[in-house]
Amino acid sequence: MHDDRSLVEARLRRVLDERLRPAVYPESVPLDVAVWHAPDEPVPVAEGLAAEPEPIAVGARWGAPWGTSWFRVTGTVPEAWAGKTVEALLDLGFDENMPGFQCEGLVYWPDGTPVKGLNPRNQWVRIGAPVEGGEEVRLHVEAASNPVILDYHPFLPTRLGDKETAGAEPQYRLARMDLAVLDETVWQLVIDLEVLGELMAELPVESARRWEILRAVEKALDAIDLQDVNGTAAQARVRLETVLSEPAVASAHRVSAIGHAHIDSAWLWPLRETVRKVARTTSNMTALLDDEPEFVFAMSQAQQWAWVRDHRPEVWARVKKAVADGRFVPAGGMWVESDTNMPGSEAMARQFVHGKRFFLDEFGVENEEAWLPDTFGFAAGLPQIIKAAGSKWLLTQKISWSQTNKFPHHTFRWEGIDGTQIFTHFPPVDTYNCSMKGSEIAHAARNFKDKGAARHSLAPTGWGDGGGGTTREMVAKAARLRDLEGSATVAWETPKEFFTKAEAEYPEPPVWVGELYLELHRATLTSQAKTKQGNRRSEHLLREAELWAATAAVRTGFPYPYEELDRIWKTVLLHQFHDILPGSSIAWVHREARRTYERLADELNGIIDAAQRALAGEGTRELLFNAAPHGRAGVAAGGAGTAVVEGRTTVTERPGGGHVLDNGILRVEVDARGLAVSVYDIEADRETIAPGRGGNLLQLHPDFPNMWDAWDVDEFYRNTVTDLTDVDELAPEGHGVRIVRTFGGSRVTQVLSLAPGERRLLVDTEVDWHETEKFLKLAFPLDVHAERYASETQFGHFHRPTHTNTSWEAAKFEACNHRFVHLEEPGWGVAIVNDSTYGHDVTRTVRTDADRGTTTTVRVSLLRAPRFPDPETDQGVHHFRHALVPGAGIGDAVREGWRINLPERVGPGAEEVAPLVTVDQDAVVVTAVKLADDGSGDVVVRFHEAHGGRARATLTAGFEVAGVTATDLLERPWADAPALRREGNEVSLRLRPFELVTLRFTRA
Repeated sequence: MHDDRSLVEARLRRVLDERLRPAVYPESVPLDVAVWHAPDEPVPVAEGLAAEPEPIAVGARWGAPWGTSWFRVTGTVPEAWAGKTVEALLDLGFDENMPGFQCEGLVYWPDGTPVKGLNPRNQWVRIGAPVEGGEEVRLHVEAASNPVILDYHPFLPTRLGDKETAGAEPQYRLARMDLAVLDETVWQLVIDLEVLGELMAELPVESARRWEILRAVEKALDAIDLQDVNGTAAQARVRLETVLSEPAVASAHRVSAIGHAHIDSAWLWPLRETVRKVARTTSNMTALLDDEPEFVFAMSQAQQWAWVRDHRPEVWARVKKAVADGRFVPAGGMWVESDTNMPGSEAMARQFVHGKRFFLDEFGVENEEAWLPDTFGFAAGLPQIIKAAGSKWLLTQKISWSQTNKFPHHTFRWEGIDGTQIFTHFPPVDTYNCSMKGSEIAHAARNFKDKGAARHSLAPTGWGDGGGGTTREMVAKAARLRDLEGSATVAWETPKEFFTKAEAEYPEPPVWVGELYLELHRATLTSQAKTKQGNRRSEHLLREAELWAATAAVRTGFPYPYEELDRIWKTVLLHQFHDILPGSSIAWVHREARRTYERLADELNGIIDAAQRALAGEGTRELLFNAAPHGRAGVAAGGAGTAVVEGRTTVTERPGGGHVLDNGILRVEVDARGLAVSVYDIEADRETIAPGRGGNLLQLHPDFPNMWDAWDVDEFYRNTVTDLTDVDELAPEGHGVRIVRTFGGSRVTQVLSLAPGERRLLVDTEVDWHETEKFLKLAFPLDVHAERYASETQFGHFHRPTHTNTSWEAAKFEACNHRFVHLEEPGWGVAIVNDSTYGHDVTRTVRTDADRGTTTTVRVSLLRAPRFPDPETDQGVHHFRHALVPGAGIGDAVREGWRINLPERVGPGAEEVAPLVTVDQDAVVVTAVKLADDGSGDVVVRFHEAHGGRARATLTAGFEVAGVTATDLLERPWADAPALRREGNEVSLRLRPFELVTLRFTRA
């Protein structure tokens, strides 16, 4: 037989494009359209419906950036269409290639009932099936003219990312506004041919199945009269029945399709627009559920569910019914799909607490999976948090974006720092916007790494980010792929159904130990410094507020601010979303975030101040309130008392320029360049700084990644560096020296100080930053030989190599830490602690001089200046605090990390305050002291082993205890907790390395 394959395939493409798809709507009449433009921000639905619109013609421009326009669409169904299916086709000016990234609409009936969303791939509204003819049609469309930020030429700087700078130029041109007859037979034929054509293209040319499909398609095309497509479509479908009914082979890969619409809670749009994106999508999906009995849709992020409940009650009623029917599934059990690298221990725990509790309270649904398809890597402390929240599975897709190394598994057990393992799945379809294309399903089957041991994967199916979710075309394709020879099989299933089957099929999958590092988007650890600082400060203020409010409630009857703390926690958790905290959103988002963090700080400081005054009483005695989990200046952790400070610091001139700081513990030499050329540990007789080098070295790099400006830093940035050693001013100040430098358009003021009695060199840095596409680092070259170093993560720390033996280590050239980085030789180490930074890098070189020692350089990432999506990223004044701690063991690193983040509070009072809870073991760190969320008055204490070893500990309650229970994160009794021994107000237990424990004390 002659090879006519290319000829038939080309014929199929043209007939689909030029004859069949246009014939889906064979008859149409124009609708009348009028529009009212809301003057500023979106208005309530009733106001939009009641507004008096002005006529507008198809082809007219509309929609200032971030504006809202209410279209009224009216018309009459022709009498001649009686008995036919009729739909309104409403094209606001869509680009079909940009679902979720441009204008969108929500359609209402005149009484305000939402109908469905309008999106580039979802432009129809069903009027009747069938119609009687003569019906009057009246629809209202709430249309959002969101500007296109990420265009065909991506990453170009734009002022459209903030309403204050976006201007008023109309963004869109009104396109088709018609009533049309839907020919369902032609529509079904189009789906038939798309499925077969896409499947055919994925099969080997030598495959018999490919040629069977080709011949069937050819016969179907022969049956179509191109001058009468609507009259001949049915007979064309008949010629495809046999080839569409051939069952899949028994060994075919199995795909669990889950309706999905990944909606970034903020990104290239502000939070207020996400509220509307979610309403449009949920309207779409509840409508689709009504039409498609096998379809199942899952939505994560409790915050987004809460937005629907609070802002769109009419949509919420439909959602609740669909949930009750088991087909609209709450997924993930987190408040938002957060970043997981940077949130602190308690914040990561509270993501699950608030997310799971929302779904339990609203629907009685207990989530067992963590659902994070788009998060930029996963910290090594996360598995035990997932387990402690009562969950056991994790889904993500993002690791497939890694640039250097291909992850070796799609289904595996992920082991965290404490040994907890979580059954984890990476969908091999490699997208969380699957559209049921044959190429996607074939890629999932081919790409699946665990063939032979397993054959089940998941495909999140639907357009995200306001693109409308799953479409009826996707559902129709999935129906044809349910059991089709040559393809993987496809079935709609819930996340629980998928994970249950996958885990049963693969009970002993391979194990991956440690962080799931994304080899991409590393700069998100640094971009938008003020957002990161606001997050870090909020986390610690919340700790203080809960601690002091709980202490005051137990001791004095102080009214515990349950509602305020709940609201503030949810706001902080929202801003940990994986495009807000990472700094990858538009200017509008980060401008609002800064204001929000300022407001939260005022509220939390008010709670803290009120609780401390209630505890200390009226008096003139100066009290130090210590919210850290370790004693400080003679004041116990969680208590208040008189500070005891011993020793003194001298500041003298240094021969050759600069100054010497000495407090009897450390002697620090700061040279004329403002560099710490010596940080000498007097007791250990040990130098911290590598020979011939200087600590506190600011280094400036060019920073223009190949793409994803706010997200990425590419390794070649290191090829060019400028050491900032010129000094404008250098003078003593207090217990240290003040250094001023200028470079480019920027100015840096630093104070290096050595307080009496302290083993830490404080580095306070103020940067007035006005650079573009630059990366600012703060370097400490250390005289330490270490093959690995520790970075703090949630409820512990994680070790990374300092070498680059393999591509896996080399790819981690920028990594995340929380409060500390620690390096150690046996018996002596160094910690670098911070109050607000996350990104860092660690490198090592062997010196070639006589001592042949090793220089290990730790560099803290301070600031970047990308121009997309916010062209003014980080411009302005920033404050950072770091400390270099020589002679530090891991326990010192933990303690100093907490200390720098919980600065001392000093205020007047009448008497000292005893801690509500004390721990007799320094390795056991208390991360939360609070009252139980249920309002019972029980005291909840959360703690973990922080040094990486086993620990015995006794917790003593500073109040009478009637009982104590080990709980999960949601404060429910938990069987997996360690055994407890209680005697009176004391509880003793043993902890494994990094073990996380929550205890609930019932007060007598």
